[in-house]
Amino acid sequence: TQLAKISLTMGPPVVKTEGAIPLGYVYVDVAGIDLGSYVEKAMRTVNQKVKIPPGYYLEWSGQWEYMQRAKATLKYVVPLTLLIILVLLYSNFKSFGKTMIVMLSLPFALVGGFWFIYLLHYNTSVAVWVGFIALAGVASETGVVMIVYLDEVYDRRKREGTMNTSQDLYDGIIEGAVMRVRPKMMTVTAIIAGLLPIMWSHGTGSDVMKRIAAPMVGGMVTSTILTLIVIPVVYEMWRGWEMRHALPTSTTTQGKEGTEV
Repeated sequence: TQLAKISLTMGPPVVKTEGAIPLGYVYVDVAGIDLGSYVEKAMRTVNQKVKIPPGYYLEWSGQWEYMQRAKATLKYVVPLTLLIILVLLYSNFKSFGKTMIVMLSLPFALVGGFWFIYLLHYNTSVAVWVGFIALAGVASETGVVMIVYLDEVYDRRKREGTMNTSQDLYDGIIEGAVMRVRPKMMTVTAIIAGLLPIMWSHGTGSDVMKRIAAPMVGGMVTSTILTLIVIPVVYEMWRGWEMRHALPTSTTTQGKEGTEV
């Protein structure tokens, strides 16, 4: 009693410290709302209704902190991924026109991915963006194969001398696009068949894996439809523009009276 007054009172069972400062955690479980929206709303409420004494401060940590770090990383990863795809496509085709036609297939795939996660009521998260990055690679691959088939028919008909009019170009594109239908359907079927078991799974880690697989499942559906329809049309417009603006070939005929050009 000469040193201290001892009494019983309510308080934390353990006094934690960090940086020689007493620390207390408040744990929150979130349900029915995404984590980012909840924390933003909680921040506004705390700032309006809680007065922090001098010497005290609040930090928002846990999964929200990890999400913010991942979000900052994705700001660099996503543009870098698109840049790498663009560079690889150009190094393969050596043509800016073909590269941009393949890049055109990416929005078609993203449309289905966003619609599918909307129908499943998934919020955007790190796992969802990882799925979109994987989807971008697969969509680029299918676009490349389409261009390869169209180029093969175009170059063959060019060598045979049967690629002179817009109708010849149209017939060649139809031939190349039809050849692409079966491998395209095989690719999409294999990808979706491999991802559907993930969408039906339950258990530890299934929530994260579903959000990675969902953009790819939805994106493959719209990519299949739009790639088979839109890319041949854009290819026809591009090749048709090249044919219309090709330099005319001059012919020289040697006769008795002189040279006529």
